[in-house]
Amino acid sequence: MNYTNFKDELTNCAKIAGKVISELESSHQIEGEKFYEFKIEIVRLSSVVDIIPVTISERTLMKSSINIGTFVALDGEYRSYNKLFGDKSKLILHFFAKSFTILDKEFYNNEVKLTGFVCKEPVYRKTPFEREICDVLLAVNRTNYHKSDYIPCILWGRNARFMASQTTGCKVEIVGRIQSREYKKLKSNGEFDTLTAYEVSCQTISVLGNVTSIEKPIYNQNAVND
Repeated sequence: MNYTNFKDELTNCAKIAGKVISELESSHQIEGEKFYEFKIEIVRLSSVVDIIPVTISERTLMKSSINIGTFVALDGEYRSYNKLFGDKSKLILHFFAKSFTILDKEFYNNEVKLTGFVCKEPVYRKTPFEREICDVLLAVNRTNYHKSDYIPCILWGRNARFMASQTTGCKVEIVGRIQSREYKKLKSNGEFDTLTAYEVSCQTISVLGNVTSIEKPIYNQNAVND
């Protein structure tokens, strides 16, 4: 991965490329601007496939067509918002596209850099095969917006051990990739639902300091995802 093209002052930068696998569907509208959703498939070097939900504005599309089977490259941010399902709220993660390019050949890319604050105590654990893992929820302030995105991140090995020693309020920079994974959830009737989790798999992490009153996360999840 090459992250040298990311601007240092930005807190949320992501670049992905892959194959479109769903039709463009209407998502929502804000002040007359329409937003659409679709999914792209990104194949890792290990041949594992990540399916990433994408949101794009009609003003970004500029009447262009994005069709199933097309390869696209997108620049933007990895964002979150809360959505109500009955009486329960669920954190929804998606790639927010700010620009895109239609590609004429197969190409995959998946890279993200986040600068934010640890907003829950890191959770350290080991798999049955003794692989070390640490789960972190990162609050990332949006530039020029009075809101934050809450991004689940996962760290491995020595990065997991290092992150497990950090505390809530710690400011960090994480570089990695967006990943999807399926898991089983037991229902009350004894059956299992197959669900998909989205997170940032961390490649490198840097601790930048502790939270300040000026920079602290803006805990506002009531806004829609623009």
